[in-house]
Amino acid sequence: MLRMEIALFLVMAFVAAIYYSAGWRHTPLHRTFAVLPGTVLVHLLFDAATLYTVNHPDAVPRFWNDTLHRLFIGTMVLVVYLFYQYIAILVSEASGQPRRLDRAARAFLVLAELGALLLPVHYAVTPQGNYSDGIHANVCYVSVGFYLLLCVLLLWKYWRQLDRRQRSAIGAAMLIELSVCALQGFHPTWLISGMGISLMTLSFYLTLENPEILRSELVEQKMSMLYLKSQVNPHFLYNTLDTIRIQAQLNGDKQVADLLMRLVDFFRLSVKVDRPMVTLDDELELLEAYMDLMCCRYPELHCAYDIDPDLGGAQVPNFILQPIVENSLLHGLRNKGYRGEVTISAQKVPQGMEIAVRDSGSGFAPGKKAAIDEMLRSHARQAPKLTGSSIGILNVQKRVKLLCGRDYGLSYTENETGGVTAHILLPLGKENT
Repeated sequence: MLRMEIALFLVMAFVAAIYYSAGWRHTPLHRTFAVLPGTVLVHLLFDAATLYTVNHPDAVPRFWNDTLHRLFIGTMVLVVYLFYQYIAILVSEASGQPRRLDRAARAFLVLAELGALLLPVHYAVTPQGNYSDGIHANVCYVSVGFYLLLCVLLLWKYWRQLDRRQRSAIGAAMLIELSVCALQGFHPTWLISGMGISLMTLSFYLTLENPEILRSELVEQKMSMLYLKSQVNPHFLYNTLDTIRIQAQLNGDKQVADLLMRLVDFFRLSVKVDRPMVTLDDELELLEAYMDLMCCRYPELHCAYDIDPDLGGAQVPNFILQPIVENSLLHGLRNKGYRGEVTISAQKVPQGMEIAVRDSGSGFAPGKKAAIDEMLRSHARQAPKLTGSSIGILNVQKRVKLLCGRDYGLSYTENETGGVTAHILLPLGKENT
């Protein structure tokens, strides 16, 4: 058995080395998983130590034997709690619902750790091998049962909100741990708890946290962005050129030159796809070029900006504002003959930074807001759209979630005075706080 624990430790050390060296996104989900490999490694060390001490009671003083067993039980409870936390955060992000079971989970963690620290330790001696049993050892079984029950409750309620990969990873992990606990219960001398915890960690790593999977998602999003940028609405280009042609007949060359310059600026900036993140100033420069052209084409269309000057250098995902503003024009102000105003603001909020795009258009058609909200909430289960309606906002949502974390993203509200407001919540780096 000791050799198995050593093998498991080496495997988990290899996984941890790959995971930490590849880098991970600083979101609650990934921060929680990042704690897991290190905690599992510590637990496996205590597991290997107790395997030796419990079978050599004459060579190891009772105090040290008991102490190592208490640390073994305590770290196992912590590992199982972290598994619950990871699943709870994953379900919360997929469903958009708060984590209501966390308080009970934390309270039980405190009680279980106190039990591991204070309850008396008892050892069973058998011809097949020695092991700890009694009320102290049962802390492990009760903890696993409690946290698996919490996970089952979450899955029962929000199973449909998870995608197939998430379901497979969670289902496999829970089945593995349940099977190992059952085998350990029927055969106490097998001492295979470390195997269950290691396999649970591997199931999440291989299916949800593998750096190669995360990179492939980034590549997929970048290819989608490249496609969208190569397919910038041709009607916009043709109509703008027609506007320039008409202006050339009616006005002097200066205005034509200015329009051509803004058109050149727009396409020069819009094809910059080498960086997934740019400064807010760069993103606004692209948007201003686009809006200058649209306001010239539609003289009764006005654009205003309210930008916190401290946020100019803040990093934002590339090419997220123009699709949102274009959506406001096409679905809000077009019905009003492009008469009205679009206001773009960027302000600090407690969660980071919020960019708002407010229009004075016709607002949502009946049932449209609910459909948009559902599409944005279930973004993870939908492939990036290359055709059809709502292309821009779905892909903006996917890219913000992927690049900034699932706590951030796009949402919509209806204005009391008419029109809608798009809210983009983004993280804010320390240099801009």
